[in-house]
This record gives sequence, C-alpha cells and structure tokens, in this order.
Amino acid sequence: MLKRIILWFWMNIAVIIVLTVVFSILEHYFGLKLDLYWTNYISILIYAAIIWFTWSFISLAISKWMAKKAYNITIITQDDYLNLDSKQKLVWDTVKNLSERNHINMPEVWIYSSNDPNAFATGMTKNSSLVAVSTWLLSAMDNWAIEWVVWHEMAHILNGDMVTMTLLQWVLNTFVVFFARIVANLISNSVDEKLSPLVYMLVNILLQILFGILASLVAMKFSRYREFRADEWSARFLGKEKMIAWLEALKKMQSIASSDDSKLATMKISTKWKSGFMAMFSSHPDLDDRINALKAMNI
Repeated sequence: MLKRIILWFWMNIAVIIVLTVVFSILEHYFGLKLDLYWTNYISILIYAAIIWFTWSFISLAISKWMAKKAYNITIITQDDYLNLDSKQKLVWDTVKNLSERNHINMPEVWIYSSNDPNAFATGMTKNSSLVAVSTWLLSAMDNWAIEWVVWHEMAHILNGDMVTMTLLQWVLNTFVVFFARIVANLISNSVDEKLSPLVYMLVNILLQILFGILASLVAMKFSRYREFRADEWSARFLGKEKMIAWLEALKKMQSIASSDDSKLATMKISTKWKSGFMAMFSSHPDLDDRINALKAMNI
C-alpha cells in the first residue's frame, strides 16, 4: 500500500509540473487566461483537454516503470536465453517470432512473481512495449496454453490497444470536466451571489463524480471489446479450439488462485468476474462470454 501511495504521489507531482509549464506557455504566448469560474466555454474545453491529455499520456509513458515497481519482476534478455527453462524460452521465442513477422521492435519479456494465472502487455508504442507473464501461469499451464497467452498479449500490442485506450480515456475525461463545469456555472449563476462560489464548487465536484462514473462505463465497455478482438486475432492463427480449452482451464485456475485485480487490471489477460450491475464496470468479459464468442466464430 505504501509503495502505491508513493507512486501515485510522484506521478501527480510530474503531472503538476508539466501542466504548470504548459499553462504558463499558453497564458504568456497565446493569451489564454484562467478565470475563477471558467465562464469561457472554449477555455474550459482547452484546459480540460490539456489536463487530461497530460495525465493520460504521462500515465501511459510511465506504465512500464509502474509495472516494474508494482511487481517482483525478472526481465529476460538475449544473454539469459541459454539459462531459461523450456517454458520461459517458449515465451521469448513466441514474442520474438511475432515481432519479427509484424516488423516491430521486439517487446521486452518479463516474468513476474504472482499467485495469479495472468499476463499483461503495456508500453507507449508498439516499438517500446513489453509482455509479462506470471510465474503461476508458467508453472500451471501447458506449452500450447502459454503460447496462446503470448499471442493474445501480442495482439493488444499489434492492435495498438494501449494507445487507443489512452486516447479514449483522454476524450472521456475531457468531456467529464467540460460538461461538469458548464452545468455548475449555470446552476451557480441561478442562486444568490454570496452562495454562488460554494454552489459552483459543490455541484462541480458532484457532477464530475457522476459523469466520471458514466465515462467509466464507456471505457470498460471498450476494454471488454478489445479483449474479444484480441481473442479473435489469436484464434485465427492458433485455432479457436485451443483457445476455448485454455479459457476453460483458466476458469478452473481462477477459482483457486489469489488474484489482485487492483494492480494493472485493465492490462491483464483476465480478471475475476463481477456480477450484476458491477459487471458493467469490469475491464474484461466473463470467460463464458469469451468462450461462446469463440464458438460462434467462423474460422
């Protein structure tokens, strides 16, 4: 917990520094002024876009660093290859093969210590990415299943899912701030002048929370869609029957594994499923839904 708080603190410091510099340039060279109530709608939109663009892309830029700090990571290099076991070599070889076939720089290969049968991919671009698999997954899965996991994660990299998700979050958060402040302005202008600042602040906070929840529904909907797409991409090359068998095995493994979905949840290959209304906030589809989608595919 302390490590996460420290990471969150330093990321916010970095964002504040960048925003201070950007806003100073905008105000000095472009004449954009920030007034107390942000009554100029164009200014609201510009500032909201800058704030969330900065936040989103700093988060993406340091995602590899954050992952390294969040887990006990072993980074595999070419020099380590001869000392790897057969399953670790399979991960390396599969990543290397797919990156060469698709003409991108080979992603870094990470093994992280976890009692969670999982894997994830992240990185700023296709050419500066990583693929990480857990020790539990390597120890529990057969070679064909490990190969599918790597294909699935490489699909996210080759489809540019990390950047796409970041852009979506940027747009959604920009409009959360934009519309919350507009509505807060309208409401605060309709009350007594003495109460106006307090009303503006409270309404703005409440609306950002409400609109943020609605934006999360959109983001998680897209996150679930990209998992279906990565499954489909992998199935076209490896065969859907193998993938169905792997997902069935993953269901059994997750029932006994200790999963920590709070760490990089949207990056991982799977998370434990939420039921009812909370399912709308899940970053991954239900495994049964993924299995059924594969069965319905015509390959």
